[in-house]
Formats: sequence, structure tokens, C-alpha cells
Amino acid sequence: MKTPPIVSPQEWDAAREQLLVKEKAMTRARDALAAERRRMPWVAVDKAYVFEGPGGKASLLDLFEGRRQLIIYRAFFEPGVFGWPEHGCRGCSLGADQVGNLAHLNARDTTLAYASRAPQADIERIKARMGWAMPWYSITDGFDADFGVDEWHGHNAFVRDGERIFRSYFINGRGDEAMGTTWSYLDMTALGRQETWEDSPEGYPQSRPYKWWNWNDSYVADAAPDPTWVKVSDAGEATFRKPEQGALTPRRNGE
Repeated sequence: MKTPPIVSPQEWDAAREQLLVKEKAMTRARDALAAERRRMPWVAVDKAYVFEGPGGKASLLDLFEGRRQLIIYRAFFEPGVFGWPEHGCRGCSLGADQVGNLAHLNARDTTLAYASRAPQADIERIKARMGWAMPWYSITDGFDADFGVDEWHGHNAFVRDGERIFRSYFINGRGDEAMGTTWSYLDMTALGRQETWEDSPEGYPQSRPYKWWNWNDSYVADAAPDPTWVKVSDAGEATFRKPEQGALTPRRNGE
């Protein structure tokens, strides 16, 4: 193994600052891509799909759980998949292990659900065994084929207007590697993170960054931000500002 050179702390800091320039450029490029996703056209979903859930049959609209956005990950856990019946696909299972606490995603009016062709009894069994908590439904019709996930995994994002449902985006292949955090999920949705710094079309819901954050057991729908937390987060945000041409410019998302 040929290791990198061993340098002084000062040289290490200089090397890190040099690489940081590229990392910041990548962050800004990622934000710009997410802004383009928010401007992608939508396609109406007019077909009535039927899933099987813990409570019985469920429509695609039911999977939203009353929220405005829905992300469905097609996980391969079913007869014929390596690992069946004790396990699901190793890749899909690795992805399931990355899923963060869904309370934060739900607080942005977004639901994440998994879907497979396994019966519900098997899904509930593997969820309990592996410690997974996401809603997980059984596919009963051509949903997977219609949305490009009959032969390979992928995330489909949907948005609704009342009872009308639209497909807004699709991520699969190596794109799935980045999924699992609140941010990666929101960045693929039609509405994004819904924060004021984002470049979003006029009229999109937005609130100040940091203010809506909460402990995963403390979210209250439509509650105003805690005033003490507003002060704390304002002070924290101020530490991520830098002098630039005589002004203070916010540094967001690692910028």
C-alpha cells in the first residue's frame, strides 16, 4: 500500500483548503441540480394502483398518508431474490439500513415508503428482524413495471394536488447510493427542502433553515418555531458567515 506523504499540520491545512474549493463547487452544483429537479415537468398518474399494507388494500393515494409528497423505493424482497426468504437483496437491505428517522422527512410534508412483491407477513417479519421502521407495502399489480423498477431498484417521487397524483422525479442505479438522509430525499422531490435559501419556482412553500428542525419525538404540526431555538440557531448560523467584499455572506450547505 503506497500511502500519501506525511506532512506538517500547516501543510495538511493548506492541502485541505485546496481540496475544499472543489468540495464547495460540488455542493453548489448539487444545489443547482436540485433546483432543476424542482422545475422538472410532472406527469399525471391516472392508473389506479393497488398495494397491500398492514391494514389491508391501499391505493397509491393512501401511501401519501395525508402528506403532499411521496417517495417510493422499490426494494427486492420476494421469491427468486438472493437471500429469500430470510433476507432481501443485499443492496436493498444495505440501503434500508441507511434510512434516517422519518419524523424529519414527515415534518416537510413528505412520506417515504418501501414496496416489494413479498407478502405482508414476510415484510413484517423481516422489518422486525432487521430493525426497519419505514412503511412497507406489497406490490400487487404493474406498478413496478410502469415506473421502471420491475428489474432494478429505484426511488420514484410523487406529488399530489388534492387527489390528483403526479410523478415528479426518478432516481436509480448509483443514484440510490446517496439516498437515506432527510436531505437526499428532499432534494429529489418536487418541493425540495422548502427552505428560503433554495432556488425554487415562485410560490413554493419555504421557511427559514434550521428553524423547523426538532427532536424526532417533538414535532407538532403547524407549530411556530420555538423562540429559544430560533435564538440558538441564529447564533449558530452567524458562525458560518464569512467576510466578503465588506459584507457578511451566509455559508449554506458546506459552502
